[in-house]
Amino acid sequence: MAAGQSCILAFVFIAYFHVAKSTGVAPNIKLNDGREIPSFGLGTWLGLKRDGTRVQVNDDSVEKAVEYAIDAGYRHIDTAHIYNTEDQVGRAINNKIKEGVIKREDIFVTTKLWNSRHAKEDVVPALKESLKQLNLDYIDLYLIHWPIGLLANGSFDTTDNLQTWQGMIEARDQGLAKSIGVSNFNEQQLDRLISLSHVTPAVLQVEINLNLQQPSLLAYCRQHNITVTGYTPFGSLFPSKAVDGAPPPRVDDPALVEVGNKYNKTVPQITLRYLIELGIIPIPKSTTKSRIEQNLALFDFTLTQKERDLLKSYDTGYRTIPVLHWIQHPYYPFEKKQQ
Repeated sequence: MAAGQSCILAFVFIAYFHVAKSTGVAPNIKLNDGREIPSFGLGTWLGLKRDGTRVQVNDDSVEKAVEYAIDAGYRHIDTAHIYNTEDQVGRAINNKIKEGVIKREDIFVTTKLWNSRHAKEDVVPALKESLKQLNLDYIDLYLIHWPIGLLANGSFDTTDNLQTWQGMIEARDQGLAKSIGVSNFNEQQLDRLISLSHVTPAVLQVEINLNLQQPSLLAYCRQHNITVTGYTPFGSLFPSKAVDGAPPPRVDDPALVEVGNKYNKTVPQITLRYLIELGIIPIPKSTTKSRIEQNLALFDFTLTQKERDLLKSYDTGYRTIPVLHWIQHPYYPFEKKQQ
């Protein structure tokens, strides 16, 4: 690609994202409620093992990871009640505030409402519990974690998501959450919220990676000015994380390695850059200092159209986290097919 074409692409990318002033490495972008969110973040969900069980939180590695991230220039941290990491995230943020590295207004913190608190009257108390864990006065973004409600005994709760959303609006109106949104909602569920509520979600958080690029959902969100955050951005890229039968690519894919060599970047960095150019805010998880720093080094190059076409070709619709144990819930948001 000619240098002039590359510059035009970079300009279009900046114009699309409505880039605003940033206090960190990643540029900020405008949300539909007028607030700003950094275009890259650190995830703090430790993920799943190959056998499908959750990685347990048993040390202070998340606290250290958040401190590494803030020192490296991250200004966007993602957590959730169910991750059991809110306390560590809060300690790290408050440590960095005390050290004078950041002010509270410099850091964008997201947490999420768990499935067992979907009743309208439960939303504000649940957020207050999260704020206590985080030791913060407010959250920057509060998300409904899943459209799937659960009762305390694990059976299905069919509380209307519109009721839950009204509780989210109350949390925002009380100043406990500056912005509100949803996670893992599909187009139809989003459309129902938008059409029957006076508040459009500022953010949708969903799984986005090379195997699951969700072009229709992304187009819908662009149409309605909903910013998309992408979790599990590496999908099955790392062999140690890929389950049997997961589609390619892997981190040693020759075509991707060649693209990485061109820019002196790793394959994970090329993947993250591609997601950014799709209009996604990636939130990769890591507790390794060098990888946290490396993941952020994405804003000094732009992929060519040929390279984007290569990365697009890996989209198979394969979902890393299909939550099949909830497939019979009436609000299950994904295609009802086996992976």
